[in-house]
Amino acid sequence: MCSILLQSVTDRYTHRGDVMPEAADRVTRVAADLVESAAAEGARQSRSAKQQLDHWARVGRAVSSQQTASRRRVEAALAGNLPMTDLTLEEGVVFNAEISAALEESLSRTNYGDVLAAQDVTTVALNDAGDIVEHRPDGTSVVLAGTR
Repeated sequence: MCSILLQSVTDRYTHRGDVMPEAADRVTRVAADLVESAAAEGARQSRSAKQQLDHWARVGRAVSSQQTASRRRVEAALAGNLPMTDLTLEEGVVFNAEISAALEESLSRTNYGDVLAAQDVTTVALNDAGDIVEHRPDGTSVVLAGTR
């Protein structure tokens, strides 16, 4: 049985013209950087960006769902219950990937203007016209005069 499954996977990679039947899709938003990466990698693998995203998601799901001793060690390190230095090289790679993904997700959801305003910090940013705008903690903003 295992050899049949392995042959099926091998055939899928060697006969790139074949397309696996897909389940009904649902509309969802995907981070732009992931779509761009998927398009580039998909082109190298003869897949569309969507097919590449599906592939990554399935591989990630399979890896994430494994409850091996190594996975439990990585989860313990992520929870702060195991020193990173106790992880093997492979476990360290998974640990770093988990941290990187968590950081990217957190960064994409955080409104730093709101966070800094709550701490009474004034920020500056460029508006669409290229002018420097000062954003004050009280919610007011002012375009700063200057020369270009």
